[in-house]
Order: sequence, then C-alpha cells, then structure tokens
Amino acid sequence: MKTNKIAVGLDIGTTKIVAMVGRKNEHGKIEVLGVGRSKSLGVKRGVVTHITQTVESIKEAVAQAEKLSGIQIRDVTVGIAGQHIRSLQHSDYITRPNFEDVIDENDLKKLVSQVHKLVMLPGEEIIHVLPQEYKVDSQETTEPIGMYGSRLEANFHVVVGQVASIKNIARCVKNAGLNLTAITLEPLASADATLSSEEKEAGVALIDIGGGTTDIAVFKDNMIRHTSVIPYGGNVITEDIKVGCSIIERQAELMKEKYGSAWPGENKENEIISIPGLRGREPKEISMKRLSQIIHARTQEILEQCYQELRQYGCEDQKRRLIAGIVMTGGGSKLKHIRQLSEYITGMDVRIGYSDEHLVGPLVEEQKISGPEFATAIGLLMKGLENLEDYEEDDEIVSETNGLEENNTETEFQTVENTPETGKKPVKVKTAGKSKATTIWSKWTDKFIQMINESE
Repeated sequence: MKTNKIAVGLDIGTTKIVAMVGRKNEHGKIEVLGVGRSKSLGVKRGVVTHITQTVESIKEAVAQAEKLSGIQIRDVTVGIAGQHIRSLQHSDYITRPNFEDVIDENDLKKLVSQVHKLVMLPGEEIIHVLPQEYKVDSQETTEPIGMYGSRLEANFHVVVGQVASIKNIARCVKNAGLNLTAITLEPLASADATLSSEEKEAGVALIDIGGGTTDIAVFKDNMIRHTSVIPYGGNVITEDIKVGCSIIERQAELMKEKYGSAWPGENKENEIISIPGLRGREPKEISMKRLSQIIHARTQEILEQCYQELRQYGCEDQKRRLIAGIVMTGGGSKLKHIRQLSEYITGMDVRIGYSDEHLVGPLVEEQKISGPEFATAIGLLMKGLENLEDYEEDDEIVSETNGLEENNTETEFQTVENTPETGKKPVKVKTAGKSKATTIWSKWTDKFIQMINESE
C-alpha cells in the first residue's frame, strides 16, 4: 500500500533550482509525484549572492512541482554546498572515571561534544562531526558501546562551513513561503542517490560536477572518509568557450552540450560549426577541434584537482584503495568522453551515476529525471522521506489511559500492552528519562534552524 507521507527535496544549485515531490511505494521505491526546475539566479559557486533573485527562482521551481503533483508544498529538505564548505580530520579522547561500567551512548556524545568545542576561523561553525574509527584503551574497534575501558578515543571527519552562507539559504527558503525542515550536505545527498552499499564498503569516490563547484565525497568501509569542494565546475568551461570563441553565453552552453568533448583530438580541423550572427551579422564559423581543445584543457584541470584530493585522502595507500573506483554525477558528468578522460588521469574505473534504481512512476521518463544532473535533488528527497520515517518512530503518543507513572529514568518510552482490562491499543508515553539519541544530521540541522530563527 502506498504511503501518504510525502517529502520535497529542494536543490538550490548554481545553474538550476530543482524541487522534487515524492513518496515511497509498497516496494520501498520512490514514486516521483512532481518536479519543477528553474534557472538559478542569484547563486554563484553554490553561495547565495542575491536574495531576491534566488527567492524568485525557488518560487518558480516550486510552482511547477505543485502544478504537476497537485500538492501544495510547504516543508522542504534543502542541500548546502559551495566553496565555503571545508573538512578536516581530528583525533580526540576522553578519560572515563567510571571505567568499571561499560561504555554507553552518553560517552560517545561526550566525545563528540568535545570535538564541537574546537576553535574555528571567525564566521565558521562546525556543522558535522562524524566518528570514523574508535579505540578503547588503545584497542581498535568499530563499535565501542558495551565494552569496558577507561580511555575512549576516536578519529573524526569534521565538516565546517560559513554560518552566514547557510543563513542566507535559509532566508531564501523562508522568503519563498517554505518551511526548512532539514539540511544536508549535497555531496552526501548525491551519494545516497547514486552509490550502492557495496561500493561504499569497497571504497569509492563520488565526484559531483555541478555548475559552480565540484564536490567530492570519499567512502570506505561504509564510512565517509573525505569531503572537499573545488570552487569551479561546468560553468567555467562554458565561460572558456564564450571567451575563446567570442560568442555569447547561451551559444557557448549549447555548443558544449551538443558538440563538446573532453577528449582531445576527437575532431578534425576541417569540421566546422556555424553559429548564427547577432542582429543580422554574418554567421561565425568555429572549428570543432578548437572547441575540443578549449573544453579538454579546463576539464583536465578540474579532474586533476579531483585526483589531487583523492591522493590527499590516501587512495594510493593499500589500505585506503578505492576498489570501486569513481562515480561521477552532476550535470558536468554528461560531457562526452569525460569518463574516459577521468580513467586516463586517475587510472581508476569510472562510471556515471544514475538514480533510476530508486525511482518509479511515469514522470521518471516524461521528465527525464533519472539522469546525473538530478542526483542531488533525488538524494534530498530520499533524505526527506527518511526523516519522516524517523520522526514517526520518535513521535510522542499520549495515552488515553490516566494514571500512568513516568518512573523509568533510563528508558525513553514506557509501553502499555493491549489488555482486556483496558481495551486500549499499545501506546507509547515519553518518560522523564534521557531522550533517545537523535541522528548526527538532525542534531546540527536543528541547531542551525534554531540559530536562524533566533536571528530573525
């Protein structure tokens, strides 16, 4: 049976804004109910530079999705990216005074909270702290809970961003009449949409080539190991074509999409493209070989920087080898022969990431939304649906039966079973004990949403 739980992913990119509405069907696949897209105005390299223009672009995309789905959109899951995002590795530890007790969730929280106290650059905030490997009394482990030990230490992947940039995105969403319910890093959303659990375990690098930035996320042993942002993407290739061929931006983009190739020497010198002249001027003739040379030079630069990031992670180390290679996604991955050039530069297996295995419904084909350029929007939609399921599990359900005592200080919920005496269905009542550990993502999402609301 189809669920009525509907979520919306909102991808605020540099070249386009996509709003995608969907729900899960009885088989766990995502049924896309509506999608809207608009030209992104007011965003440069993943960062909002003009609030009013961005708001109008968001409204346009949302209106299209509402019209197609017949659903009024209110709550959205939004992605953040941009050149202001950076990551670092950090090791930390705590000494447990109660070493005769086993390690529990509170010890892990204490360790993570300690990392959150790291001093960042002015205007920066830690937005994500992800434990990778743990050690208990110098003994490595992937799951320390339940173990005995006096010293708990871990390696962390810490993601840092500019608070002002995140606030600007949130303000745009709010001014568009929407409610920001969750935030997630865009490369991780794209990874959810395109990577398999087997690839994440074996070791894989996601390279998301967007319009303004190229985002990288490296996974190994089912954990995020490295993230980085290269501050340019497909738009800089378009700009190079525009300048190198002395044509306008729209023509440069069309040439890149229709005739562009990342592989040098693909075209012969005598192959010519004729570009219509402006306002009655003579047509301009451009060599296909010249076009290929321009595209290749910039694409090679982007891919070499990506490879440098992978080497910085340590992909040449035997223990850190990326057995599953590279998965490319984003609009830039549609460039002809970019896969072959990537394989040549990195020496790794490369595939283009599609999201069709997660999607069902007639709109998938009609709107052509399973392509790599929609991976982030699909991942955000998946994250929104996942959050709805988490919220449902954590919902506080108030019992109609009076007199229940909240006497369990260690357990979050007290359950009353269905009995002949009460005639009630099982209910859950939140106790005065410690609240259930929320996910890392929801913690910092709630933190930023609260901070944004307080600043209004």
